Order: sequence, then C-alpha cells, then structure tokens
Amino acid sequence: MTTATGTRTEPEQHTLKRVIGPKLLLLFIVGDILGTGVYALTGTVAGEVGGAAWAPFLVAFLVATITALSYLELVTRYPQAAGAALYAHRAFGIHFLTFLVAFTVMCSGITSASTASNAFAGFMNDGFGLGFRKDGSGILIIALGFMALVAAINFRGVGESVKANVVLTCVELSGLLMIIFIGFYAMGQGRADFSEVMIFRSPDEKGAFLALTAATALAFFAMVGFEDSVNMAEEVTDPVRIFPRIMLTGLGITGVIYVLVAICAVALVPVGDLSDPDKGSALTQVVRAGAPNFPFDKIFPFIGMFAVANSALINMLMASRLLYGLARQGVLPHGLGLVHRERRTPWVAIIFTTLLAFGLIYFVVTRSDLPAVSLLGGTTALLLLCVFTVVNISLLVLRKRPVERQHFKAPGWVPWVGAATCAFLAGPWARSAAQMDQYKVAGWLIGIGIVLWAATYLWNRATRHHVPGGLEHVEDLAEHHGDSTRN
Repeated sequence: MTTATGTRTEPEQHTLKRVIGPKLLLLFIVGDILGTGVYALTGTVAGEVGGAAWAPFLVAFLVATITALSYLELVTRYPQAAGAALYAHRAFGIHFLTFLVAFTVMCSGITSASTASNAFAGFMNDGFGLGFRKDGSGILIIALGFMALVAAINFRGVGESVKANVVLTCVELSGLLMIIFIGFYAMGQGRADFSEVMIFRSPDEKGAFLALTAATALAFFAMVGFEDSVNMAEEVTDPVRIFPRIMLTGLGITGVIYVLVAICAVALVPVGDLSDPDKGSALTQVVRAGAPNFPFDKIFPFIGMFAVANSALINMLMASRLLYGLARQGVLPHGLGLVHRERRTPWVAIIFTTLLAFGLIYFVVTRSDLPAVSLLGGTTALLLLCVFTVVNISLLVLRKRPVERQHFKAPGWVPWVGAATCAFLAGPWARSAAQMDQYKVAGWLIGIGIVLWAATYLWNRATRHHVPGGLEHVEDLAEHHGDSTRN
C-alpha cells in the first residue's frame, strides 16, 4: 500500500514485533562493532605510529560517530532499514549507483571475512604452538580450510537471533577486557611503561599528520559494523527515542575499549614486536608479557579464534545473501540466485563469494608484502568509507524532502563533515605507499561486479527486447543481508 506522500507502507500483520529494549539493543550494537578489527589491527596500527597507537583508534571513533549520526537520521526517516543502497536510491534514483553501493557493501563483507580468516590462522598458530611463518604454506592451508568450513556452515543454513548475539558479544568482550585488566595489573607490578604511549614514531619518517591519517584509515576497520545495526530499528520498542541514545552509547563504549587496549599493548610490548607477525598475534604477546605467571596466554588465542570466526561467518552470510538478492532482482546473472532444493540456501552465491575469498587469501599470504590485516582490513575500510561518503551526501539531498513521521535530527553540519572526512580517509593521501595495493584489490572486486552487471544488462536486453528497470524493490535487499558485522 502507498500513502499520499508516496511512502510505501505494510499491512499490520506484516510489521515486525517491537521487542528490543535499550539493554538488549546496547549489547547488540557493541557486539556488532567488536570483532576482528581490534583483535587483528593493534600491532599493525602501532607499527604505523609507534606508541601513540591509541590516537588512530580515537580519530576513527570520532569519524564513525559523525557518520553514525547521519545513519540515525536516515533510519528514523525511512524505517525500512535496508541500509546504504536504499538511501542512495531514494536520494538519486540511479539504478547503477544503487547497484554499485550494494555490491561495494557485499565486497566489504568478503574482504572482512578474508581478514578474519587470516587472523584465525594466526590465533590458531599461537594457540597450538604450530610455529608457522606468516607467509608460509601452513598459515595458507589453515586460512583456506577455515574459509571452506565457513562456506559449509553457510550452505547448511545459519539462523541467528539478537539473544544469541548477546552470548557472542560477551565472549568477544571478555578477551578485550582481559587485555585491559592485565595492563593495569602489570602497571601495579611495575612491568608496564606507560611513557611509551605518548611517543610518536613513523617507520617511513612521515610527518605526524600523514602517518596518523594512514593509521586512522586502517583503524577505521575496527569501528565499522555500527551501520548494520540500523536493520534492528523496526524491532526496537521506541526507535526514535531509544535508538540514537543507545547507538551513540555503544560507539562510546567500544571507542573507550579500543583506546585502552591500544594503550595497554604499547605499554607492555615493544612496538617492533607488536608489529611483527612472526612473533605471534599482537594481543597474545600482550597477555604473555603482562601476566607471565598466569595461563592467560594459553586461553586468549582461543578467545581470539572465536571472535574472528564469528565475524567471518556473519560476513560471508551477508555477502552471499546480498549477492543472491541482486541476482533475484535481475541486475546480476540469474544463476547467482539459484537456491538449493533441500537446504534452501543460495548455493551458487555461496560458492562464488567463497572463491573470491580464496583468491584474496591466497594473494595476501603468498604474493603480497603487506600483512593481511593491512591489505584486506584496509580494503574493507576503503570500501566502506566510499559507501559512507555516499550515505552522507544522500542525507544532504533527502533533507530537502520532508517526511511526515517523527524522526531523529542530526546537527546541520553532520552530513557535510561526515562526507568530507570519509572522502578524505578514502583518498590516496590517507595511505602509505605500501597500502596503495588496497586500491588494486578494491578495483578488481568492483570491476568483477561491473562486468557481471554489464553482461546481465546486455543479456536481458537481447532476450527480453527491452532494457530492464533495474532494482525495483531496493528495500527487499535487507531481507538478504540481515544482521552483520565487519570487524
């Protein structure tokens, strides 16, 4: 049904039940942001700026918060909550742009899951004392095997609920709180040197601003995930009143945790060791150095494995379902939308996204001089920074079209500053020379999408004797990419 203002409404029996209160929503948002990012990023960020590793996480938190304010206004304006593709489509109505936004989000899920796969291999290497080198065949086999397992679980079918997410969040959070606890314990024992946290050191002898910018573009990977929580807005008891306050609280909690983890890391372990993957995962080194008389270093790698495994599974679930949704709407080849007769899962989309992940994992382990988290995690941040730029610009356009419903109103400067900061961090000036490969990876992935889109367009035109209308029901894409996190 459509209202006089052109807003599509749903019959009462099809609306979602509003059962999520403030506490459950807060746990969901915190869990949505926590994950692979800080578990895998801390050492790499420290390698970029030295002891001041907390600064890039703080700046990334501020940038993410500004864009979160734009998302809050958009999701309360348009509670279908289909995300960036819907906002871009409502603002511009350009089908190809909508497709690019949706496909970019899908690619960010694959690069994030590939980052998690490499992090999983590193934590498994630590946990079982396997002694594999970061660029050795052992790490490659573990990472590929793990991704194959994720694909198998994805094919079998995965059901999630917000309450299950509470358990996962508690496990992920426990590992980070362990780092903070050990840091303060070591300080009390006189084994932590907190004077290190104010020392800025760039390996390339870049100026402080450029080095901080490059590290922030990487640290931003740890803050993404908040944008997916807007998909819960229709199930929140009072979204206009509760959602903005709880989202900003959740961002604040994760920001504080990340800064404290970074401070404890550089206070306990020399930066050179933190950034050397051959010496083990950075946070495992922190646990070992801070509490040498306790078996925490034996436990922590398994917590890390669990945290990044959860991120990989949810991201590959999102990527395959979003690819399926694009195929079902006729903008990608029909075969990508095939569903298995018995499992009722999009098996072709699962295979396609898994093969892309295999290629990324193989390249980053065997062909790239850049650590996996820097290349793939940085590519994830790059892709999403581009999406966030479009989202902020979309809000500027949509503010000219008033809506009748009550909604959250972000300060007038927010979308302007959000678009400018996200675009700045997506630019080449925000990356070191070694990080430029992120553009190659992103370009190849988006290029594959454009080729598939063009082939589908030409095939549809040749067989149907007309040019298809494109994405007619963008809001339906939310049904296929559900609740996800990219950290």
